[in-house]
Amino acid sequence: MISLIEKENNSNDKWLKPDFNQKSGRELFAFYLQTKFKQILAYDRKCDTPIFIETKSDFISRFSKRLISNPQKKVMIGITGESACGKSTICKQMRKTIKTLDLPVSVISADFYFNDISELISKYSTFDNLIANGYDIDSPDSFQLDLLKSDLDKISNGEDIFIPKYKQDGTGISIPNAVEIPSRKIVVVEGMSTMYRNVKDVFDIKVYIETTDELREKRFLDRASDRNQSIENARKHWDYVKEAGRKYVQPSRKEADIIINGNADLTYFSQIIEYIYTITNNFQ
Repeated sequence: MISLIEKENNSNDKWLKPDFNQKSGRELFAFYLQTKFKQILAYDRKCDTPIFIETKSDFISRFSKRLISNPQKKVMIGITGESACGKSTICKQMRKTIKTLDLPVSVISADFYFNDISELISKYSTFDNLIANGYDIDSPDSFQLDLLKSDLDKISNGEDIFIPKYKQDGTGISIPNAVEIPSRKIVVVEGMSTMYRNVKDVFDIKVYIETTDELREKRFLDRASDRNQSIENARKHWDYVKEAGRKYVQPSRKEADIIINGNADLTYFSQIIEYIYTITNNFQ
């Protein structure tokens, strides 16, 4: 990917910057993006560990039409996948790259929209006891989906929002209006609930991250201490997580425009973002 970035930067054959206020300019830019995205896919297929597992055949044309028809709307990207598939890790890397390149991107964790279950945890003494007594933490009913949908509609239309913050420390506390998220040109939302019910309808690009059960289990156990869990309790919880993933998250795979390898090299992932930045800012 570095070779593509260098080739783009050193090329004397650059496109004239389109006039985005004109439909013809947006059509030209959409065609340009289609060409470059196909170039990325062709490069990726030759890699030892490709990032792109699958892409829908009509994705590029559909996204291009959206850019042409409604240029004022923010570009909304939803990222989902089963627990410990790599969503948060990829988004952390994305945040680093965004900061380095000063990109107009906002990143939201949909896990902040878990319901406040602090009273239930107090009733059952611990989070693990609550789960053991049948509370379905990954169910769509366990999220503030109406609030999530409402907030995403607002930010997609240019309104800054204040989102809740769910404390992943075993207390089950959700703090309302705790985190300010500015409405930037691109909004990335990650979490299993991004594709639940009508929330998925907000997104222009739907991404599913896929990783083997074996690697997900290892990651899940490794992060147990960060979530105030013992390894023993985490092992018990893993059986629930795996089944909940099959029930609630895997159906989202068929909704995805792009399926990404959750075990891909993060440096390479950053290079793809850098390349996209380069091609969208490298006009005459």
